[in-house]
Amino acid sequence: MAKSAIKLEQTERCVLRVPAGTDLVEWYFEQGWTDGLPVVPPTREQVDAFVEALGGDPQLVECKVPPRHGSLTREVLAINMVMAGCKAEYAPVVRAAMLALIAKAFNLNGVQATTHMAAPLLVVNGPIAREIGMNGDCNAFGSGNRANATIGRALRLVLLNVGGGWPGDLDKSTLGHPGKYTYCVSENESASPWAPYHVEKGFSPEDSAVFVLAAEPPHSVTNHIANDPEGILDSICSAMSTIANNNAVSSGHCAVVIGPEHARTIAGKGWTRHEVRNYLAMHAYNLFSEISFNERYGKIYNRNLPKWYKREPQARIPIVPGPDHIHLFVIGGEAGRFSAFIPGWGHMSSPVLRSIESASEPRAPICVDGTCYL
Repeated sequence: MAKSAIKLEQTERCVLRVPAGTDLVEWYFEQGWTDGLPVVPPTREQVDAFVEALGGDPQLVECKVPPRHGSLTREVLAINMVMAGCKAEYAPVVRAAMLALIAKAFNLNGVQATTHMAAPLLVVNGPIAREIGMNGDCNAFGSGNRANATIGRALRLVLLNVGGGWPGDLDKSTLGHPGKYTYCVSENESASPWAPYHVEKGFSPEDSAVFVLAAEPPHSVTNHIANDPEGILDSICSAMSTIANNNAVSSGHCAVVIGPEHARTIAGKGWTRHEVRNYLAMHAYNLFSEISFNERYGKIYNRNLPKWYKREPQARIPIVPGPDHIHLFVIGGEAGRFSAFIPGWGHMSSPVLRSIESASEPRAPICVDGTCYL
């Protein structure tokens, strides 16, 4: 599969020609350039339009993509976006997301090659999400929205074709999960009782931003009973406090998605995002005896957990080191008392929040663990 990735990168230096009458969809399958689904064969006109949306200069290398460290030129990025079914106006989002993914703190090399099922989750905030019609409403994590589906798919095609993350080759994930086709949503800012995620982190409401997290699939949280914050949040703590998710045994970052009905109940009692995150960080935990199976397999230290956690039977082992490791979003439809817990990959990767700049603004603020850099 790595050879086909090299072939695609070579399109920046040569034009591949196929005989007239060739079934292009089947031909792209034969080249190994797809994610397992049919792709849109890119025409010269389409690619040029996408390159223009990216700022021109088709041979400009935006970044190197691990683990193969292939060169992602604007032309190659445009080709993958066309193949994914994107519109040209999605280009700034895809570009910003790729630049967030290759930030050192994210550890894309590890995410691409791990045996864990982690996939990059992308959440988009700000005016651009509304302008291009992204879905943060009903079925946000599901099918039916072109922007969500094709932006996430474009990222995956780049990770395959340029990064070389082919299953069984450099991608060693034991199971994977459906988010490795596409895992892209927007926050439902209009239904949220709180400021949008990126505004909470220091951006202005007029800014647009991408957030990426190496993540497991969403774990459903159901609570149709509680009419207070504590009851709803205890249900979320229950979903967080298992001995099976990666945060339980490797600490690190995670995401919590609050459905709009739950969010209204919580905020209606005066609770802020900060208070929600603090409650979850304090009350989501396991005992060390539970995650060590009461040492029935021998004494376990677990070096993946922070050094300051006690390795004693009745010691509490938090799901996250602190409230800042919980990334809280309001996503979903207006009806239904559902939320979700999205475990991260553990301490091996940190999420990245990056502003979406226009083609004329090549530098963008980037935030890791709550600290923003240029």
